[in-house]
Amino acid sequence: MCNKEQKFFNLFRFYCVLFIFDTMNTKPTNIEAYIASLPLATQKILQSVRATIQAAAPQATECISYAMPTFKMDKHAIIHFAGYAGHIGLYPAPIGVEAFKQELSGYKSGKGSVQFPLDQPMPLKLIAKIVKFRLEEYKQQQSLPKPKSLKK
Repeated sequence: MCNKEQKFFNLFRFYCVLFIFDTMNTKPTNIEAYIASLPLATQKILQSVRATIQAAAPQATECISYAMPTFKMDKHAIIHFAGYAGHIGLYPAPIGVEAFKQELSGYKSGKGSVQFPLDQPMPLKLIAKIVKFRLEEYKQQQSLPKPKSLKK
């Protein structure tokens, strides 16, 4: 199968899986199911992104939030990621993108998101740096005194 046919096949498979999930009203309830629902090539990339995030934030818990794999500390999202037809989306919140603006300049990004094309090497070291930055930001927020109206 040539590269063009493989891309078409992967895209077709991706949309078939989306259709099946949509018609069954079933959404993945954990990260394994989410990743398994995507084309094989995307699965491999998402597994490496997941492993990178796990290594950078071993104390974070995994869940599905906003229909995406998410790593949380307590109830606060540290980072989301998702697989799409042509890219991997990383959602470290606006401050996570802004803090790495220079290093992310080669990628399409939005206020709190960045897209890493599937046909380019995944910048796993950069992803780890972003996750560690978000963890540090979370820890700093937790150390600030809470207003009396919010204390329990």
